[in-house]
Amino acid sequence: MFDQITGNDRVKSLLRRMLEEQRVPGALLFSGEEGVGKKLFALELARALNCRNRNGVEACGVCKVCTRITNINFPTTDELEDKRRIFWTDHPDVGLVQPPGRVFHVIQMRAIEREVNYHPYEGNARVFLIDDADKFNDQSANALLKTLEEPTRTSHLILITARPAMLLPTIRSRCQQVRFSPLTSAEIEHYLIEKKLANAATAKLQARCASGSIGRALSGDLESYKERRDAMIAVLKAVALTGDRSVLLRAAEGLADARYKDEYEANLELLETLIRDSLLVAVNADPEQVVNVDILPQLKEIARGTDAKRAANWIAQIEELREQLLVNINRKPATDALFLTMATS
Repeated sequence: MFDQITGNDRVKSLLRRMLEEQRVPGALLFSGEEGVGKKLFALELARALNCRNRNGVEACGVCKVCTRITNINFPTTDELEDKRRIFWTDHPDVGLVQPPGRVFHVIQMRAIEREVNYHPYEGNARVFLIDDADKFNDQSANALLKTLEEPTRTSHLILITARPAMLLPTIRSRCQQVRFSPLTSAEIEHYLIEKKLANAATAKLQARCASGSIGRALSGDLESYKERRDAMIAVLKAVALTGDRSVLLRAAEGLADARYKDEYEANLELLETLIRDSLLVAVNADPEQVVNVDILPQLKEIARGTDAKRAANWIAQIEELREQLLVNINRKPATDALFLTMATS
């Protein structure tokens, strides 16, 4: 049931309405920050479409169909061939695909193209989740596009991504986009305490540092997160206020250091979140909308040099660099160029 998932009440209402009107689109695009529950919502929608003992229009959550759909059979080996297949749940009509490396392989999209043409084996609908849907190359994107152009009545594709702008416009136009909001600190804090994952004091701090994401709250090292955030705040202050090239070049060198390559894209995403927060502060938005509200004084300082046009330009420049990461680029000069360009735009 949707109410068992924390946050995004607007999305819950939208999905319920689709189910009530029996108008669930053949292709949906679930977009929003990492770790806000997009995949959970997708699986819950798959359960609602196939449950045989529904509670109104929602899945009962306890029957054999519901419990089987939530169990995804991920590969048990690192063999590339295993990673390129559809990961079926214990229910034969619900599957998931993920990029086996930096991008999806065309074989995966052709497998979906083949499977959507089959009638459901046991349920009412076949549902395919495409996780990290921004990681297509030209070949795999065109293969997916072919499937989207020839929809079938009993199959549904749910594309899941934190970066919808990376998808081809022709793919986005054939999907109904469902936008997920970052969770509030109060929602995350309540979740951590309710599930007995942290005591009250720790939960409050984890929630404030989670940038609106339960996933981050559960997996993040708080001290490491705060260190990375401090580094991105220094970048944003130099970009928005001082234009200090030495600060920017030192930050670029640290960000592109090979020892921290696994954090590179997460740091860029964190920088984007801080930009959005600064813009919200600049326009006097409700503090509950600000993800990093625990550093409000610093955000207010940065907001003095932030307006909608500059913020949009900065985010577009960061997204352009993130797109280039799909191919092998030299991160150090690319990061230098990004920060210096941001400071002059």
